[in-house]
Amino acid sequence: MKAIIKIGDGGPEVLKLGEVKTPKPKSTQLLINVKSTALNRADILQRKGLYPPPAGESEILGLELSGVVEEKGAAVTGFELGDRVFGLVGGGGYAEYAIIDYQMAMHIPDDWSFEKATAVPEVFFTANETLFKLGCLSSDESVLIHAGGSGVGTAGIQMADNVGAKVFITAGSNEKIEKAKMLGCTEGINYKTHDFAELIKNLTEGEGVDVVQDFIGRPYLEKNCSILKPNGRLLIVGLMGGPNAEIDLGIILRKRLQIFGSIMRPLELKEKISITQRFVDRWLPLLQTGVINPVIDTIMPLEKADEAHRYMESNSNFGKIILRI
Repeated sequence: MKAIIKIGDGGPEVLKLGEVKTPKPKSTQLLINVKSTALNRADILQRKGLYPPPAGESEILGLELSGVVEEKGAAVTGFELGDRVFGLVGGGGYAEYAIIDYQMAMHIPDDWSFEKATAVPEVFFTANETLFKLGCLSSDESVLIHAGGSGVGTAGIQMADNVGAKVFITAGSNEKIEKAKMLGCTEGINYKTHDFAELIKNLTEGEGVDVVQDFIGRPYLEKNCSILKPNGRLLIVGLMGGPNAEIDLGIILRKRLQIFGSIMRPLELKEKISITQRFVDRWLPLLQTGVINPVIDTIMPLEKADEAHRYMESNSNFGKIILRI
């Protein structure tokens, strides 16, 4: 089969279209004829050699996919050959064929394109697990979502707004902020021109917010804690600014803050199945009826995976970058 292979660690130029062996499904797995996959920051880290796949997962990049069931294992129930499915995988999405455990697979609604389905799993799973399962965000609370123009950010804005929470975001351009407001964001802060901590304090009359979802890490830690209300929750989802940070622990004690870290890829299969089911129960019905929607920035062919990576690293996208296969 054709797949994007990595010929070394480094920049986007290490990604090349090549030929590899087609995987074979085990008893609880489906072999998917992949129609589209999507980019995630984890793909960039893996490309650089900084984030190897968990043991037993494909070395090929790609953490989500949509496509058609080509083969199924003997223990699979609920799926037939030819079914259109989508879901989260531990790797292998940048290819013509990929494996997914059937308990992680979801049927694609009839009126959805493959691209729309692909844009859902990683971002809505992540937003649900962080904002709601860990962060316990409720209708009478407020949240600051960093990287509001990212895939997870655009999902989280809609989900938080749907439950009635007040949503603030940071983004790197005024254009992204205006788009975020159309999704349900109350106010946006351009982190390139303003200090987000100062503006949050002004916008909330000094109270701060109940929840912060952060993808940056080191340079934001102290400021994130400073704008959290007593009993506030900090959700660390990424470390784009680096992992090592110092902070006065007194602020955590005085405010009784809670700090959570969240990463899905290394989790055991049973935990990922639970994450999938929580999403299906709470959010898939709202996506099916169009109350909330995945945001797609651009769609590129698989062979331009290197170009797609350069685009993501430029931080120009608002929403998901899709690769069509």
